[in-house]
Amino acid sequence: MLSFDEHNLTDEVVKRFAECPDPRLKQVIQALVRHAHAFVKEVELTEQEWFTAIQFLTRTGQTCDDKRQEFILLSDVLGVSMLVDAINHRMPDGATESTVLGPFYLGEHRVTPFGADIAGDEPGERLFVEGTVSSPGGVPIAGAAVDIWHSDDDGFYDAQKGLEQPSLRARFITDDQGRFGFRSIVPSSYPIPHDGPVGELLEATKRHPMRPAHIHFKIAAPGHETLVTHLFMPGDPWLESDAVFGVKESLIATLSERQGGTYPDGGAAPATWTHLAHDFGLKPTA
Repeated sequence: MLSFDEHNLTDEVVKRFAECPDPRLKQVIQALVRHAHAFVKEVELTEQEWFTAIQFLTRTGQTCDDKRQEFILLSDVLGVSMLVDAINHRMPDGATESTVLGPFYLGEHRVTPFGADIAGDEPGERLFVEGTVSSPGGVPIAGAAVDIWHSDDDGFYDAQKGLEQPSLRARFITDDQGRFGFRSIVPSSYPIPHDGPVGELLEATKRHPMRPAHIHFKIAAPGHETLVTHLFMPGDPWLESDAVFGVKESLIATLSERQGGTYPDGGAAPATWTHLAHDFGLKPTA
């Protein structure tokens, strides 16, 4: 007759998955069982705490829809997203470091020409961003697709504002020198969505929900890994405590203040504006 207790249950549960035909699934599920059981034993989880956790995960799922992924947000604030990213994107010298995709990528963006203004009438400090895309050895990559998106001056994305047309997001195709560039505004820091279960977790543990100001980049080219990364605005007060642990030193951009003159595309610039230039390296696929 079977008689399981806290000392022998884990081994029996692991054994029940021994006949799993998929070796990777077997490895993952057995490790999950071992670690989950070890956690329960370490903290001596009470039945009420277990049920509270079940309710929390249920509400997390109920908060998800086609514009919001609360489970990814939970993964983000627990540092799991960045850990998975770090393991899966070990970069060689010359390749740009990656970071989290974030919840506001909406799929393929419209192709936009070099120097286009993606901010329109949005208020804010005017910004010109230009960059190059190359292999780690410095060879320019022509025809790379560069998707960009970022928040407005108040810290909101177009997806949060219900706009009919895309704003502060676009796709650029690099030229023969691997170049791309666009006009926009300097983004603002902002809180991650914190009106749901993840926000309750942050409040209960006395953590803030803020992300430092940044521009998202998703860069794809044949023969190379797709790069998902940010460029962070220097001097932002939240750089040291990003709620989703996404900041890396190499991803803090260099900004320079400019007075009048012309933009790098030759167009007339306003009385004051900011210039951001950055070179991106893509990791070749194995």
